[in-house]
Amino acid sequence: MLDITLLRKDLDSAVARLETRKKPQAFLNVEAFRTLEAERKTIQMRTEELQSKRNTLSKQIGQLKAKGPAGQSEVDAVMAEVAGLKSELEASATRLDQIQIELQALLLAVPNLPHESVPVGADEHGNVVVRSWSPDGKGPKAFDFPVKDHVDLGTPLGLDFEMGVKLTGARFTVMKGPIARLHRALSQFMLDVQTEEHGYTECYTPYIVNGDSLRGTGQLPKFEDDLFHVGAGSGLASQFDASLAELSRKNLYLIPTSEVPLTNFVRDEVVAEATLPIKLTAHTPCFRSEAGSAGRDTRGLIRQHQFDKVEMVQIVHPDTSYDVLEEMVGHAEAILQKLGLPYRVMSLCTGDMGFGASKTYDLEVWLPAQDTFREISSISNCEAFQARRLQARFKNVQGKNELVHTLNGSGLAVGRTLVAVLENYQNADGSVTVPLVLRPYLGGLTVLGTTTVNDIGM
Repeated sequence: MLDITLLRKDLDSAVARLETRKKPQAFLNVEAFRTLEAERKTIQMRTEELQSKRNTLSKQIGQLKAKGPAGQSEVDAVMAEVAGLKSELEASATRLDQIQIELQALLLAVPNLPHESVPVGADEHGNVVVRSWSPDGKGPKAFDFPVKDHVDLGTPLGLDFEMGVKLTGARFTVMKGPIARLHRALSQFMLDVQTEEHGYTECYTPYIVNGDSLRGTGQLPKFEDDLFHVGAGSGLASQFDASLAELSRKNLYLIPTSEVPLTNFVRDEVVAEATLPIKLTAHTPCFRSEAGSAGRDTRGLIRQHQFDKVEMVQIVHPDTSYDVLEEMVGHAEAILQKLGLPYRVMSLCTGDMGFGASKTYDLEVWLPAQDTFREISSISNCEAFQARRLQARFKNVQGKNELVHTLNGSGLAVGRTLVAVLENYQNADGSVTVPLVLRPYLGGLTVLGTTTVNDIGM
C-alpha cells in the first residue's frame, strides 16, 4: 500500500508515476481521493475548533462555580453548550473513522510506484535485456536433429496429462516414475543451493492461508479471481471436529505462492534491526486459477493451476533493499548456471511489472521447442508497499519503529525448470541426459531412457 502522506504532499507526482503502468485509469480514483481528503481536512479543522472551544468552556465552568449559587444559572448554560459540543465531536469522530476506512479501501486497489530506474513501457515489449548467459558463452545449443517439446519427451517418462484431467480437470498433471523423480530432484537441488550456499532458512508452511495474509502481500482484494477459495463446505465438519467447523466458516485460500505465508511471518511484528536481513525459502505447490488466461499455453506444463516452486523471501533494512534485489537475482541465476541452462535477465518495464513491485527482474530460460526464452523466475523489490499493509516494522537506531522492505522471487519454478531440462538435454533417440548436478539426487543416473511407464505406474 502506498504511503498516504506521500499522496497528500504530492498527489500529481504520484499519479504521473502510476500512469506509466498499464491501464492507469484503473489504479487510483483521484476524484474520490481528493473528495475524501477535503472532507477529512474540514472535519479535522472543525474538530480542533470544537476541542479548543470545549477546553475554554470547561475553564469557564470552574470559574463560574467559584461564584457559588449566584453563578449556577450560567454554569448550567455553559454545561449544556459543552454537552452539545460533545455530541458534535462524537459525530465527527465517527465520520473520520468512516473516511479512514474508505481511504483504506481506495488505497488497497492502488499498485506500487515504479522505482526511478525502471524502464518506462506499455507492456512486455518495453522490457530491457540486462544480460544473457549460456554454458559456452555462445548462446543456446544448436541441435542436429528435430527437437521435441517437453510433452513428447516427458510422456514416455511418466508425464500424464490425461490422468490429471481425469482426477481434477484441465491444467492439472500427474507425474509418475522417472519424471516424478526428476521433478523431486530439481526441487531438492534448489532448496540445497538456497540454504547451503545462499543462507536462506528452509521453512515448511501451510498451503492454505487466511484473507489477512493475502491482503498483506497484495493479492486481496484486487486479485481474488486469480485465487482458489476454500469454501465453507457442507457443514459436516461440525459433526466431527470443532476446529474443522471453525475453519469452514473462515475465508481461506490455497496459496498462489509461498511468498504469502513467508512474508506474513513478520505481519504485525516489530523485529530487532540486528535480525535483518531475514532470509526465508520454502518448496510448496502453488495454486492459481489463471483468470483471464484462457487459450494461453494450453499444451504442457507452462501454465498450470497447480505447480511447484522454491520461493526466496527477504525482509531487509530499507537502505539495503536494492543491493539485496541484485543479490537475489544472482541466487536465481546460480540455479540456472549450475544446471547449464541458457537464460537471459530482463528488467521489466513499468507496464509489465506486478502489482506490488517497485522494480522487477525476470529470468527467462531458453526453450528449444518454442525457439524462444520463457519466464522461469521473477524477483521483485516491493520496498515498504507490503510492509505497510502488513505493519511489519523494525526498531531503528533512534529507537523508532520503521517499516521494513520486502523482496521475493522464485528460486526457481520447478515445473518450468523441468521443461527446460527436458528440452535442452534431449537426445536424438528421445532420451534425456541428466545434468551433472542432479545425478547425486537420482542415484547416479546419467540418462532418463525412453522406456514407457505403464498406464497405472505399477
